[in-house]
Amino acid sequence: MVKTLLKSVRQYKKASILAPVCIILEVILECIIPLIMSDLLDSMNGQEMSVVFKFGFILIFMALFSLLFGVLSGKFAATASCGLARNLRHDQFASLQRFSFSNIDKFSPSGMVTRLTTDITNVQMAYMMTIRIAVRAPLMFLFSLIMAFTINARMALIFVIIAPFLIFALFLIFRKVVPIFNRLFKRYDAMNESVQENIKAVRVVKSYVREDHEIKKFGKTSDDLRDDFTRAEKIAALVDPVMRFFIYIGMLLVSFLGALMIIRTFGGFDAAGEPIWGELSVGELSSLITYAMQVLSSLMMLAMVVVMLTMAMASGRRIAEVLNETPDIRDPKDPVMTVADGSVDFNHVSFAYAREAERPALSDIDLHIKSGQTVGILGETGSGKSSLVQLIPRLYDATEGSVLVGGVDVRNYDLEVLRNEVSFVLQKNLLFSGTILDNMRWGNPDATEEEVQNACKLAMADEFIQTFPDKYHARIEQGGTNVSGGQKQRLCIARALLKNPKVLVLDDSTSAVDTKTDAQIRATFREKIPNVTKIIISQRVASVQDADQIVVLSGGAISGVGTHEQLMESNQIYREIYDIQSRMGGDADEN
Repeated sequence: MVKTLLKSVRQYKKASILAPVCIILEVILECIIPLIMSDLLDSMNGQEMSVVFKFGFILIFMALFSLLFGVLSGKFAATASCGLARNLRHDQFASLQRFSFSNIDKFSPSGMVTRLTTDITNVQMAYMMTIRIAVRAPLMFLFSLIMAFTINARMALIFVIIAPFLIFALFLIFRKVVPIFNRLFKRYDAMNESVQENIKAVRVVKSYVREDHEIKKFGKTSDDLRDDFTRAEKIAALVDPVMRFFIYIGMLLVSFLGALMIIRTFGGFDAAGEPIWGELSVGELSSLITYAMQVLSSLMMLAMVVVMLTMAMASGRRIAEVLNETPDIRDPKDPVMTVADGSVDFNHVSFAYAREAERPALSDIDLHIKSGQTVGILGETGSGKSSLVQLIPRLYDATEGSVLVGGVDVRNYDLEVLRNEVSFVLQKNLLFSGTILDNMRWGNPDATEEEVQNACKLAMADEFIQTFPDKYHARIEQGGTNVSGGQKQRLCIARALLKNPKVLVLDDSTSAVDTKTDAQIRATFREKIPNVTKIIISQRVASVQDADQIVVLSGGAISGVGTHEQLMESNQIYREIYDIQSRMGGDADEN
């Protein structure tokens, strides 16, 4: 996990190295300063001020350099941590763009939002603390301990004795905190999911007058998050008082025993009359007290790092899951770079969304479509219509059998080449915030306004665009909320046409369009783009009635293939759908 995250440091390696280097220099100076202060105190005899000036100049010089290195370490650490956060956001988003649908299905939208926001922030803070405090604290502990031993080894043993007790107490605290922090991020996901769901479905919520219910539901999620955070913070809050307790114990012992040593009443004397614990001057006691503070406070800083790292480890694992996820669908080694025509062949294709699925979404599909044909696909909900067409541009790969476009297995094509030649209008239409022109140019970034207008005319979208004050420069709100469902569908069809594809797939893309406009779109397609293979999924017989061949799906298998007349004679499912729709208003007879 750590190795995966560190790959995103990249151009910030220099700052990541310079930050701890400056910290090391700062710590060295901070550990030398008390020793010089000790010499200063022991050298003061009340007569010569030159000694004071000499040591004072050295101390000021060292303090200034210590300050300089501290500022530089903070600057480099901020640059490195913010840079890492930026790269992690970029790398996660880039990974997401490369995922196939099967990969995307593993991560919920709310979970991805948490990974790109809260999780990144936690890792950023932990990285900053790691290259600063996690370097500073152990060095400060080690150097201060060494300096304390050079002054008086027996007194320095006080720190060595206290440290294990402190570490054990912290271990007990963190053992309680870690599981709670791991659970917190699932709470974040649930809260983000609730927010996203309500923003997306705000019209449904208001039409059913369910605002109070949704507020209560969100409140429950928010309360769960608060409770877990409160529990974790209460336990983590014990770190500070526990640390201070041991620091004060250490200070008291050093001060008390040091004072006794100064007046030579502690430890006794050896046979030669020398003090067993050694002699201690006032300056040395002052230094020992300072080193005691540094030793124990460094342990306190380490505790802070451990708390932050505990949270960051859970976040880091979630981020690494995205970065380590390998796209199921990738380019072959020597990809085919040209699609010859729009012919599509399904050779005994079976498909399941997951290996452990109880039954496949598609079973033994054997279907052959000639280039330029119009093919209709009809079937009940869950019959596998969308699953079938999603195999054409390799949004998913067939579990068994093969799918050919232009006579070549889709798995042998360069993905970008294949998908540029297979234009897909998904069942759930989506427009992006920006002008109509901006949205249309998703189909062709270099398209002129005239080309955009021609595509919109083919999709019967130009007529309503001309009613907007700004026409093709009119702004579309995020998700296309300021246009109707039928208008949105027509804009999405126009966007797909701008790619000039060899295969055009319309996955129930005219369901919100009235039957008259639907018929006009199909007639325009027959006249204006006869060489493009058109695959139309629809719930309405009228939308596929004039197709060159109609495929009836049932339970993931082909129930029948033929023209309207052939299926009326030979296929019971098709005939029942036609009869029901005829009785409901004559949709089936409209062309």
